[in-house]
Amino acid sequence: MIYDVIIIGGGPAGLSAAIYASRARLKTLLIEKNGCGGQMIVTNLIENYPGFNNGIKGFDLAVKLKTQAKKFGAKIVYDEVTDIKTNLTKKVITVNSTYYETKSIIIAAGMSAKKMNIPGEANFIGKGISFCAICDAPFYRDKDVLIVGGGDSAIQEAIHLSKFVKNITIVHRRNELKASKILQERMASNLNISVLYDSVPKKICGKDIVEKVIVTNIKTNEDKELKVNGIFVFIGLIPNTLFISNTVLDAAGYVLTDENMRTAIHGIFACGDIRKKQLRQVITATSDGAQAAVSAQQYIENQATANH
Repeated sequence: MIYDVIIIGGGPAGLSAAIYASRARLKTLLIEKNGCGGQMIVTNLIENYPGFNNGIKGFDLAVKLKTQAKKFGAKIVYDEVTDIKTNLTKKVITVNSTYYETKSIIIAAGMSAKKMNIPGEANFIGKGISFCAICDAPFYRDKDVLIVGGGDSAIQEAIHLSKFVKNITIVHRRNELKASKILQERMASNLNISVLYDSVPKKICGKDIVEKVIVTNIKTNEDKELKVNGIFVFIGLIPNTLFISNTVLDAAGYVLTDENMRTAIHGIFACGDIRKKQLRQVITATSDGAQAAVSAQQYIENQATANH
C-alpha cells in the first residue's frame, strides 16, 4: 500500500496535520514513537489554548486531537522512524519493524528537552519538574522554585515566573550567566530572584511531588539543601532529527522550511517545534500542521497532474 501522506510525530503539529490530511480524503498514516501528545502531555493544564475558558489538561487535549484525526480516517501506529529514503516516484520510511511507502512526508517529530540526568528527576516530571514557565507558572503562585540554566531562555522564564512565585533560585554551573546583558538587567530589578553560581543540581527529593533539591558547588564540592515546590529546567532543547537528512537542517539541527512548511526536498514538509521558528506553543504547532497538510495535498495533486 502506498500512502498519500505519512506524518512522523504525534504531537499537536502532527495530529493537526493528520486531521487536515485525512479530512481531505488523503490516505494518511501517523507514526508516533511513544504516545500521542508530545510535550503537551507533561503539562498539567493548558490555559492559553483558544476555546477552553477553564483551561484543559495537556493529556485531555491530546486525546481530543487524536480522536478527531482517527474519526476522519487517519491510521496511527506506534513505532520509531529510523530512516527516510526518497526518489522521483515515491518515498520510503523505515521503522524498527517494517517500512512504509508514501507520496509525501510531513515531519512533526518535535523536540526533547535536555534532561539533567540526576537521581529523582524521572520520578517528578509533571509533578514539580517543568520545562515551560509560560505553561505552568500559575501553579506555583506564592511558592519557592528553582530554575536550572543560565542562558536567555532561563532568564526570560525567570522574569516571567517572578510575577507568580514567592522566590526563585537560579542554579548555574558557570561563574556568570550566559544570558544577554539586557535580560540580566531586567532580572536584577526583581528582588525575588537570586543566583547560585558554579553549582549544579545533584539530587531531587520528595514523596509525591518535589519537596527539596540537593545542589552541589562544582568548585568546592559543598552540598546545599534547598526546599522548593518546583524545578524549571532550561538547559536546552534537542530537535528529534536524527533520522533526517542534513540537507534540510540548520546548524542547530532544526528543519528549515518556507512559510508553507516546505523543505528543500520536494514532497517533504515539516511543522511544529522541529522546524526553525520563533514561537513554540501548542497553538502555533497546530497551525503549522494544518498548513503542512494543505501543502502536501497540493504537492500530490500537482504530481498527479504532471504524470498525466
